[in-house]
Parts: sequence; C-alpha cells; structure tokens
Amino acid sequence: MPRSEGSPDRPPLSRERVLRAAIAVADGGGLAGLTIRSLAIQLDVKPMSVYHYVANKNEILDGIVDLVFAEIDLPSPDGDWRAEITKRAHSARAVLRQHPWAIALMDSRTSSGPATLRHHDANLGTLRGAGFSVPMTAHAYALLDAYIYGFALQEAALPFEGTDGAAEVAVTMMDQFSSGQYPHLTELVTDHVLQPGYSFGDEFDFGLDLILDGLARSLPVS
Repeated sequence: MPRSEGSPDRPPLSRERVLRAAIAVADGGGLAGLTIRSLAIQLDVKPMSVYHYVANKNEILDGIVDLVFAEIDLPSPDGDWRAEITKRAHSARAVLRQHPWAIALMDSRTSSGPATLRHHDANLGTLRGAGFSVPMTAHAYALLDAYIYGFALQEAALPFEGTDGAAEVAVTMMDQFSSGQYPHLTELVTDHVLQPGYSFGDEFDFGLDLILDGLARSLPVS
C-alpha cells in the first residue's frame, strides 16, 4: 500500500518530484512503460495523487523534455562559436546517452518549457554572434541537430557498448563473410573495426568537425 505523501522518510510530493520520477521510469523502461500507474508506483503513492501535479501524460512529456534540455550545457554567445557549439554538441550527446527515449521527443513538443526555450535561444545567439545570417543560422542549427540526434539514435541502437563490445560483434559478423560475397564489409571490419583502439564514438568528432568546417566557410569574410 502506498505510504502517505507526508511520510518523514521522503520529501513531499511536488511537480518537480513527479517529473523526476517520470524520467526515472522512462530511463528504466522507455516511454512505453511510462504511465500514470507506473509513475505512481515509482513515487509510492496512489495514482490520483499524481493528477494533483500533472493533468495528463502530454503534460508529463512536456515537463520531462524540458528537464532533459536543462541538463545540456548551453553555449555562450560571448565565446568562440566553434568551441561553444562543440561543447554543446558533446553535452547533448552525453545527455541523450543517459536518456535515449528523449531523442524522438526533443523537437516534437508544441508546449516548450523555459529550459527548452533558453537552449534554443542560446544556440541561435551563438551562431548569430559568430556572424551567420538569419537564414544560414537556421540551416546550421537544423544541420547540427540532425547530426547530433541522429548519431545519438544510432549509438542507442548499436548492439554493443565500448571497444570490446564492438570487437565481439565484429568477430561474430565475420562468420557470415566466409563466402567472400562481402569484400568491402570484410575489409572494413578487418582493417578498421578490429584494429587496436577502435571506438565507434570517435566518429562523432570526425563528423562534427566536417560540419563545422563547412559552416565556417559560409561565414562572411571580415
């Protein structure tokens, strides 16, 4: 039986606590497992208690997306634009590794919270401060998010974790290459993936640098 909200061994129920619990549920089992009932179980309260703080699941999703945005480091419009955008990209990737369920939600909500709006404004301000035009800022922001979210989604879907895991999967795949029908896959796995120090995560910086190099070339010559 759920304990009363005022139990001395836990903090009182609040909207913040409800949303933090919702993140914990989603981190543990994805969005499919996030319901008012599962949230009440996580909080150890009756389901009706949850409705005092959030009206429905849509409000929960709006709230937890805003909390995820709040975890991402903001770039500073006063700093070097490339360093600041790189910092934000690495922070976003790290946060999305902790909350992979959030990737599909980041730009899907129509009721943006304050952390979400601060995040977008800081990114736009950093790009505008670098000298990008308004249209080019829009292009750059869309391109960067597509890359960051796409890479995070790919990482979340990979059947391995870390260097050792990649090698194990690659060796298993090699069993299917013995016929010689897949020479380019064999070459990639043998000459790259199975080499010492390989990490799929290193591809992130390679791709990000290519994008930033391309964006830098579109800046007006001072």
